[in-house]
Amino acid sequence: MSRSIRFFLNALAVVLLLFLAGCDRTEPPASDGGSPAPERAGEPKRKLHFAFVTNAVSNFWTIAKKGVDDAVGEFGVEVDFRMPPTSAIAEQKTIIEEAFNKGIDGITVSPIDAANQTEFLNSIAKYIPLLCHDSDAPDSDRLAYVGTDNYEAGREAGKLVKEVLPEGGKIMLFVGRLDAQNAQDRKRGIEDETQGTGIEIVDTRTDGTDTAKARSNAEDALVAYPDLKCLVGLWSYNGPALADALKGSGKVGDVEIVCFDEEKETLQAILDGVIHGTVVQQPYQMGYQTIRLLTEIAKGHREIIPENRFVDTGLQVLRKDNVQAFWDEFKRLTGE
Repeated sequence: MSRSIRFFLNALAVVLLLFLAGCDRTEPPASDGGSPAPERAGEPKRKLHFAFVTNAVSNFWTIAKKGVDDAVGEFGVEVDFRMPPTSAIAEQKTIIEEAFNKGIDGITVSPIDAANQTEFLNSIAKYIPLLCHDSDAPDSDRLAYVGTDNYEAGREAGKLVKEVLPEGGKIMLFVGRLDAQNAQDRKRGIEDETQGTGIEIVDTRTDGTDTAKARSNAEDALVAYPDLKCLVGLWSYNGPALADALKGSGKVGDVEIVCFDEEKETLQAILDGVIHGTVVQQPYQMGYQTIRLLTEIAKGHREIIPENRFVDTGLQVLRKDNVQAFWDEFKRLTGE
């Protein structure tokens, strides 16, 4: 064999060895649960990216966004904050799918209809961390629920009803949808708290999150049941709608209102004596705590998930004696 051929074969063998050695280097896959893949040396560190999806458009979510924004600044992440314009299940599903297809690292959702969305939510939770906030989907594969204990919130509303009707009387409940878990839990809490008191729930009217219908439902109820003593609104916009209906009927002082959440019209109506009281949640904490939790989970720290998979953000009961101090803080959080 000539020297030139031998040199060529030796060089070819070296090249093949180097190629095979390079083929043995593999990238480890991202760990289960949405942990990001390792960054390559010299590449800029990628920010974790999450989605926060509400169940409707409301001032309630303006406060939640403040909590989200503060968490974004503190933890150095990115968050898409999305609200379904008409609170339709199909709209929320599209928003969730769009976020998922962007390759986000986790998502938190307030389900509109938990029972009918569970299968879909599980299809998302199979690939990325999923949380629920505000309204739960307890039968889904979500990692945790962040929000109010809505049954206990319902009991607090029931206590407000008992304050204004110590001798009992007829009341009616108003809500957007009764298939939402938070609506069901609040209704059950009110029922349990008022049981055996002489307080009778004559009906529950739904409005599909249509504020005009929410008011007309109350107006119709005041005509159909002239002996109604209290109107109870379970969702945030119900309070202002009930107050407008009551003022229009000329029955302020004869019929009481108890409601939920902190719409500014609700707070003003409490100061004006139109609404007796409201049970408020902590939407700021819902926003902040969900992003904090998702950030730690995406980094692989699943031990942060509570054993009962529930992060209680708390509640507060407002009446005329404490509503102004709350409203001042509300304005600070919303920038009004």
